[in-house]
Amino acid sequence: MDSLETVEFEQKDGVGWIRMNRPNELNAFNLAMGKDLLAAANHCGAEKSIRAVVLTGKDRAFCSGGDVQEMNRHLEEKGRADLFLRELTIRLHAFVAEIARMQKPVIAAVNGVAAGAGMSMSLACDMGLAVEGCRFVLAYTNVGLVPDGGSSYLLTRLVGYRKAMEIAYLNEPIDSGEALKLGLINRVFPSETFDEEVSKMASRLAEGPTETYGRARNLMRLGLTETLESQMENERQGIITSSLSEEFREGVTAFVGKRKPAFST
Repeated sequence: MDSLETVEFEQKDGVGWIRMNRPNELNAFNLAMGKDLLAAANHCGAEKSIRAVVLTGKDRAFCSGGDVQEMNRHLEEKGRADLFLRELTIRLHAFVAEIARMQKPVIAAVNGVAAGAGMSMSLACDMGLAVEGCRFVLAYTNVGLVPDGGSSYLLTRLVGYRKAMEIAYLNEPIDSGEALKLGLINRVFPSETFDEEVSKMASRLAEGPTETYGRARNLMRLGLTETLESQMENERQGIITSSLSEEFREGVTAFVGKRKPAFST
């Protein structure tokens, strides 16, 4: 993978760590970050030795959203920002699509504020782990923009239409405790143990049946739009496909032998 300007990437013990790295701008999303995030996600999707992925931010923010300073610069210098936003959303949506389609577990490790595109990216991941005291805010309407990054699709499915509209209209910060109640995240950890707990969860997933996780992920997403009957057929086909895999053979053999399955070997 080529060198990255705004993202730090590390592979450790089967886990790909993608860290947004514009700390002076609270990891605001710009064109360079869009390019770097997509490159890192493509690498994680293609590299077989990576079995789980963590998306997080450097220092005190996860991602503060799109770079409003850059938007303002385009307004002042060119009198318009639509061309910039066209390219910015193309890059954001390509990244969100890549992590949404990745056949591996993806964790959002929300280490600080997740606003705008940052909140959208966190919602696109399979699981959300948050540090106590972090805040979520959709933020778009505060600057006269509508939500993007898939948030208008994902948020309504997580919290329902009326709550999603409240979040979009009022832009009131949602703390980690409320985010947990709403189902925006899965677990909250104190800052002292956050990195350790994220590593534990990522390692646990990396040791699991990666191909089976991918099929389960596909089924869960299909279930958002399919009928009951069509989804049960999808499940039936998934079961049949899974039964032909080495992961199935290992899982059954380990169960019968009363040992822990070795999926990652």
